Amino acid sequence: MGDVTVVLEAARQGEPLALDRLFELLYPELKRIAHARLRYRDDRLQMDTGMLVHEAYLKLLGTQRLDAKDRGHFLAYAAQVMRSVVVDTVRHHQAERRGGGPQAFVTLDTAALHNATPSGEEEILSVHEALEELAQIDPRLVRVVEMRYFVGLSNQEIADNLGVTTRTVERDWEKARTFLFSCLRAN
Repeated sequence: MGDVTVVLEAARQGEPLALDRLFELLYPELKRIAHARLRYRDDRLQMDTGMLVHEAYLKLLGTQRLDAKDRGHFLAYAAQVMRSVVVDTVRHHQAERRGGGPQAFVTLDTAALHNATPSGEEEILSVHEALEELAQIDPRLVRVVEMRYFVGLSNQEIADNLGVTTRTVERDWEKARTFLFSCLRAN
């Protein structure tokens, strides 16, 4: 059993320092995920990868128990928390300044999707809303997007995490991309 697995088990049992140790062990991977979240960020958000990782840590501290089965599951959950932090920051920033013009943007891996989306803060909110809408239809598709795009897991790792075949992951990825593309294009 690896260090991460042992620490995850301790976190599931509610051990107070387990989350600290988990973040210490996975910090480089968490920073990579944060970088993916902020790849085309609006500089006015005043958030860097380290800050996003730390904000996610603080948000996770508020949970009673961490219920992640393994490293991939935890990283997917951390990516979801980071998305929540970014969306909250954008909403707060927009509420403070009431509006704003287009900025840089976040994409989902394809040039066509890149060209179809709004930019900056608006795109962050559009992507979040599209993922929320997709979660109402099929939550597994959202998990596939988060694990593949934001965590960087392979199709095999995603399949292992979800208990499905790699072919199912490939189909889910295509369905999710198609859905998100149409949602973002409509916006």
